[in-house]
Amino acid sequence: MGKIYIHPTSIVDEDVEIGEDTKIWHFSHIQSGAKIGNNCSFGQNVNISNNVRIGNGVRVQNNVSLYEGVELEDYVFCGPSMVFTNDLTPRARYPKGHEGYKKTIVRHDATLGANCTIVCGHEIGEYATIAAGAVVTKNVEPHALMAGVPAKRIGWVCKCGQVLNEDMICPDCGKSYECLKHSVTARGGAVLK
Repeated sequence: MGKIYIHPTSIVDEDVEIGEDTKIWHFSHIQSGAKIGNNCSFGQNVNISNNVRIGNGVRVQNNVSLYEGVELEDYVFCGPSMVFTNDLTPRARYPKGHEGYKKTIVRHDATLGANCTIVCGHEIGEYATIAAGAVVTKNVEPHALMAGVPAKRIGWVCKCGQVLNEDMICPDCGKSYECLKHSVTARGGAVLK
């Protein structure tokens, strides 16, 4: 059985599930109803809000808050100080409560760079990479490399995380990809050959 490490300065509320070999570092707060998988790491000053779902092998760097409505699948990487939102029209005077929150799903193996912002109500596809400082305002295709404000696709990335060359080949591991569009309404994406 693996052990869970919780730094003494962190707070874990009641009714929280934390998987084996997970580490929670300094000044973090895990709120009730949160479910965290195995072998995760949460840096300094991380807040996991009520009812957030986190898969296995997730890495969340310092100063990140995962608000209610956010779901991270396995092996997601959240860079330092990146931002999630959960309300498109917040007002301090008129809080909506959890019924008004928009869901955000980050699919497995996606990387969210330092200081990027993920506007709520969108899905980040598997193996996608969001560049540092980018602002995501729409769904992101699997394997897409997104940068800018608002974020636009500027390339594709391999499963290993390297940017694919113009021939859709990974310069590190040699995997080759092709872009497919299955129909007019279906989303296209990079698919392993």
